[in-house]
Amino acid sequence: MVFRFDRIISLLIPGCILIHVFLAPYTKVEESFNIQAIHDITSYGFLPHPNGSVIAQHYDHVEFPGAVPRTFVGALLMSALSRPFLQWVASPVGKQLLVRAILGLVNASAMLSLRQVLKRSFGRSTGNWYALLQASQFHIMFYASRTLPNMFALAMTTYALGRYVEATSSPKMTDHSRKRGHIVSLMLLTTAGIIFRSELAVLVAARCLFILLSHRTALTRIIIPAGLVGLVIGFSITVSVDSYFWKHFPIWPEWASFYFNTILGKSSDWGVSPWHFYFSNALPRLLLNPLTYSLLGPLALLSSVPGKRALQIAGPDLLFLSLYSILPHKEWRFIVYVVPSLTAVSAIGASWIWTRRSKTVLYKVLNLALIGSVVATFVASSGLLAISRLNYPGGLAMTRLNTMLASTGNSTISVFADNLACQTGVTRFLEDRKATVSGHSKWRFDKTENQTILHDPLFWNQFDYAIVEHPERCIGKWEVIDVVTAYDGLQIVRPGSALGPDTTTDHLLLDDRREKWQMWNDFGRTMTKFTSGWWITIRMEPKIKILKRQI
Repeated sequence: MVFRFDRIISLLIPGCILIHVFLAPYTKVEESFNIQAIHDITSYGFLPHPNGSVIAQHYDHVEFPGAVPRTFVGALLMSALSRPFLQWVASPVGKQLLVRAILGLVNASAMLSLRQVLKRSFGRSTGNWYALLQASQFHIMFYASRTLPNMFALAMTTYALGRYVEATSSPKMTDHSRKRGHIVSLMLLTTAGIIFRSELAVLVAARCLFILLSHRTALTRIIIPAGLVGLVIGFSITVSVDSYFWKHFPIWPEWASFYFNTILGKSSDWGVSPWHFYFSNALPRLLLNPLTYSLLGPLALLSSVPGKRALQIAGPDLLFLSLYSILPHKEWRFIVYVVPSLTAVSAIGASWIWTRRSKTVLYKVLNLALIGSVVATFVASSGLLAISRLNYPGGLAMTRLNTMLASTGNSTISVFADNLACQTGVTRFLEDRKATVSGHSKWRFDKTENQTILHDPLFWNQFDYAIVEHPERCIGKWEVIDVVTAYDGLQIVRPGSALGPDTTTDHLLLDDRREKWQMWNDFGRTMTKFTSGWWITIRMEPKIKILKRQI
């Protein structure tokens, strides 16, 4: 029975990640570089060709290089893992789903590896509570499959955390095994920082400090060897791979990004936040369950038995948060690497409460609160997923246009996609119709942003369709053939107010999700009988119009 329960718990993390993948299949602009690169590598290859450079002729980054170069290492790895399976997937969106699912499962395997370490070091109960707490967190489950550099790094940092926890907390480890665990942990962190995210240098420094405090000879026996190996591996991989794809030697993309954003201070152009933002805003949103940071984490750190080991786990990450808070521009994804460790410490606290559930009335009450908070967090995470999946009108517009034009035979179709469409889901995977149309009809896409060109009437004559936010900016005669809606906030329905399509939501009748909204509104009408007429609904607004040029 216990074994069966453990297996069910083991499926929670990968299961939740895959649910998020399939319910929210589209991407946003932050993910675009890597998802486009994966498409290009799997579609065109990257080896030299007799007819010229495949990269120069076909790759997206040649046309849209961005402000700074970014690494191809993650995209190359995902391409290698997904390419054997892509031939069995027919639809363009299915190919994109497959790539994202593989990345999600890589991150899931890292989290499950950490769970196993926690089970060996702190007991089965701690491992199970870690899985429950981690799976209920919306941001990790939603973004674990998204092709952000941070998510490639997250897999490596979570594996590194597992080795670190084992080296500091496992009672069965020999001194040699602890040393090896620390070396592997620091080596993985260093490599991830060199290739994917430079902010990991701060986390490496924090871990090194805590290792030094517990091992006097760690500098020469652990830190320097691990750092040198990590540097050599990281530099060798990123310089060789990225110099090849960017056709410039030598190139180190993460240094270019660090120089541009931190040294030149360009990141502040995206906004600044107060010093306490990570602690007061980002971390509570990432952990989601309020008991993790208000009760479970502090309890684990203050407990007499696991407290010292819990501090070894959480201490470096809290120091990392404090040091990184100095930089003015802050985003939750810059600190996502601390979530598994803080969740692990919270799981130690949860296990402490759970194993004492029959001792006193206080522990019984705390256990009820603990179980209730996990259930409530899963419900909240599900609600956030339901809302977040409505934020990709560009991707939905592509799928619907694909469906409408599925019988166009061998014709070549020219489509224009504007900035909002590209930012909210238009990718090269979705542009490829060869796998879905028997006649191998070809789509030719244009994503021009130059305003001078966009004001030229002759420019628009080449297009058959347009996916745009503002139809009035398309010169010529166009017909709106579909409207794609997106999330525009929550709406409180007061007693006596109409629940259902009205002046702000009647355009949902054009949406292929109409039946689901009708079911939700029917459910809402039933619930208002028990809430004195009060209810909450999702407000949707037209975001993308699909246009057809009139001849």
